[in-house]
Amino acid sequence: MLSLSIASEPISPSWLQISLVTVWILLIVLAAWLVHRLGSDDSEVTRKIVHIGTGNVILLAWWLDIPAIVGISASVIASVVTLLSYRFPILPGINSVGRQSFGTFFYSVSIGVLIAWFWNIQQPQYAVLGVLVMAWGDGLAALIGKRFGRNKYEFFGGQKSWEVSATMAFVTFTVSFLVLITVNANFWQVALVSLIVAVITTALETFSWLGVDNLTVPLGSAAIAYTLDILIQAIK
Repeated sequence: MLSLSIASEPISPSWLQISLVTVWILLIVLAAWLVHRLGSDDSEVTRKIVHIGTGNVILLAWWLDIPAIVGISASVIASVVTLLSYRFPILPGINSVGRQSFGTFFYSVSIGVLIAWFWNIQQPQYAVLGVLVMAWGDGLAALIGKRFGRNKYEFFGGQKSWEVSATMAFVTFTVSFLVLITVNANFWQVALVSLIVAVITTALETFSWLGVDNLTVPLGSAAIAYTLDILIQAIK
């Protein structure tokens, strides 16, 4: 059992875990602030630094085996704060996307739901997959789309660009593959599952009314990967 002591007072592993996560989040906020201060007038860049950086907290939660209650509690607090920020100027730089959106709120909720679901059944890799797909896939797709997204199309009422969808599909496949291969040595099964997750998740991402893709993408990608793995195991 890992333990540290300061002034003869033991620090439990849980406190050490929470401290590491807190430090990481503070570093992300500092990085976003520095980018803004050093001359970036693009609020989207600052938002995506926070978006991607905070999403990576799920990796720390997985590697450090942080209890589910800690992650769920953090999600509830973040959800409340983001809801209040839509009424009060608490997070103006993060919630300002130039359109009505509850994306930040949905993002916080999805993390809590995934942790509650997959930590409980000892399958945390699927929660990690869902959060990272949202963090990296949606984050990079938004940045690529803003700079290079010129070829538009419509899908079920939502407008996206082919550049955004290609980025989303590629990143989703890559993230899914890298996460699943750590727990499953079957290369072709992991590749197949990752490909299907990438295709369906990219379709889900095109429907972003009020930021609902921040809920459907992480939950959908995790659920699809989990279901496919169960079905494949049942067939074998």
